[in-house]
Amino acid sequence: MKILQKDEQMTAETVLLKHLPKSFQVYGYIYAYNRNKLSSMQFVVDTWPDFKVIICRSDPQKKHPSDLRKMVTFYCLDEKILSKMLLEDIIDWSTCLIVGGYDNSHTTLLKEVSLQRQLSYKDRACAHLLYLPDSSHLVKPAFDSELESRISSLDLSHAHLVNQTWKFGGDELGYKRIVRQISHFPSFCIIGGQGQPVSWLLLYEYMAMGMLYTLPEHRQKGYATVLVYTMAQKLLAEGYPVFCHVEEDNIVSNKLVKSLGLIEDPSYRERWVAFNT
Repeated sequence: MKILQKDEQMTAETVLLKHLPKSFQVYGYIYAYNRNKLSSMQFVVDTWPDFKVIICRSDPQKKHPSDLRKMVTFYCLDEKILSKMLLEDIIDWSTCLIVGGYDNSHTTLLKEVSLQRQLSYKDRACAHLLYLPDSSHLVKPAFDSELESRISSLDLSHAHLVNQTWKFGGDELGYKRIVRQISHFPSFCIIGGQGQPVSWLLLYEYMAMGMLYTLPEHRQKGYATVLVYTMAQKLLAEGYPVFCHVEEDNIVSNKLVKSLGLIEDPSYRERWVAFNT
């Protein structure tokens, strides 16, 4: 096993780029870390430089936000090696953990690990991975100058509103995470008549678009489509990857994202599970 150093992380980013789209989750984390968007994550590989498994975890030697301490993800080309790494002490299994954004085909292995370590196991989400192959795929939706003038960025005063409506938020950890995302990553919203956001979209710390939400009384106006397009433009301009996850039963969002040119492998899913919750 090896913990990657800064220069090695840049090399790993280049390797993971070749394995997109299935490597997007770890790629997003290492992309953000290499550009000083994150400072508390650590990347562990089985061997170097020809690794088969890379695990992203919180750095036990650094202070870090409490919610990031709970986050683990991985990209795997050899499940036997992954099994060995998960059964060793690479991950702190003594606390509650969210293992997320991994290839759903590894779920059986995660369940076996939970049994062997006598951990509670709970499914949180299973989602489609949609991504933009390149800028030529992005489709511009029709919207007028009045709506364009109402596009803005979220500020910290909006964090409570976002947290109240986020499916996985609503508590202090959710609020702190949203504050960090607004502070360090791009975000967009549509401003309503009272000067407050009525629709918004953020970027997770692993560079995926997410937390898309429109207040019920402002739906069916195309706001979400405009926000996803605007965010995709911003990410492309700054050289960021453009991708998102849409939960399996969210047909409306899946159709919306695809209308803008994002694509998926229909047979591929990513899963999030919780341990010790």
